[in-house]
Amino acid sequence: MEGGKTALLNKVRQQSANQKLPPLLKREFQTATFNGVSRELHQPTLRIMQWNLLAQALSQGEDNFVLCPEEALAWNNRKLHILEELLTYNATILCLEEVDCFDYLQQNLADAGYSGIFLPKPDSPCLYSAHCVGPDGCALFWRSDEVTQIFQKGIVLHDDDGQETNQVALLCRFTLKELKKEFYVVVTHLKSKTPFWQLRHEQGKYLEKVLSEVTVDFPVIICGDFNAEPNEKVYQVFRESIMDLGSAYCHLSPQEEEPSFTTWKIRGGTHGKNKEVAHCIDYIWYSRSELRPISLLKFPSEDEIGKDRLPSLSYPSDHLSLVVDFGFIKHLQETDM
Repeated sequence: MEGGKTALLNKVRQQSANQKLPPLLKREFQTATFNGVSRELHQPTLRIMQWNLLAQALSQGEDNFVLCPEEALAWNNRKLHILEELLTYNATILCLEEVDCFDYLQQNLADAGYSGIFLPKPDSPCLYSAHCVGPDGCALFWRSDEVTQIFQKGIVLHDDDGQETNQVALLCRFTLKELKKEFYVVVTHLKSKTPFWQLRHEQGKYLEKVLSEVTVDFPVIICGDFNAEPNEKVYQVFRESIMDLGSAYCHLSPQEEEPSFTTWKIRGGTHGKNKEVAHCIDYIWYSRSELRPISLLKFPSEDEIGKDRLPSLSYPSDHLSLVVDFGFIKHLQETDM
């Protein structure tokens, strides 16, 4: 299906040019170093993308993205750059949040060889917007020529009282065809806004418990917008999990730190003052005993993002995508290590 993906990507880029959109924000990959040397691997790898797309209904509103040009939030423009971002990096599996355009994605990504599933929030806030195009939720797409889906499970996250919340997760088990290796992938989106840190903590504990019981037999990759910086309790839930998880971007950082930001936006504040927020709240967790991050997609600089921040005419979401190549440790050649 590589030809189909290339043709679709070229078509999308041409449509963007026809609509006089600037090019999509360009980013480069960074390869891990082993013994101080950066090396190309000659083993099959698994490329994972994590991305909060920004629901179309949630992109609207007087206090939302006040410096963002109105045309940058128009769906006819955003949909092209969204599709281009999803196709550009040729990920094996796409883990997406705030998806309120699943039908559009499913129809177009099928032409590039992807299959997909979607789980809406029980009571999506998009449904109450005048700009509603459907409920938002989590979606997971995979390249059918590279992996086979074996199992899927939708999860509604619970609080400590056992009550269902309005956040969800999707769990799938796959086989990587070339290596005949099985693994799990999870996508989730925890409760937003700073005052809800306790609910995020409870949602994270519930999800970690479910996953630690279900994924005992194969490695797991957990992607999501956790709406939590590394100093929040929910981050520690996964950092200290009995599943022995690592954070891919943290692992590949020279300082072993999370990125400075995964989202950077300016919204309307109180008393006519705008509020600028840049922080790290999106993560890709992985089983350290069986998987190794090999390379990652670097984040753009402040200058590359631009003074009006995200979203913009060059990038369709307030969150940047995370992309990581994983190798299965047992199949990594000694010379590549």
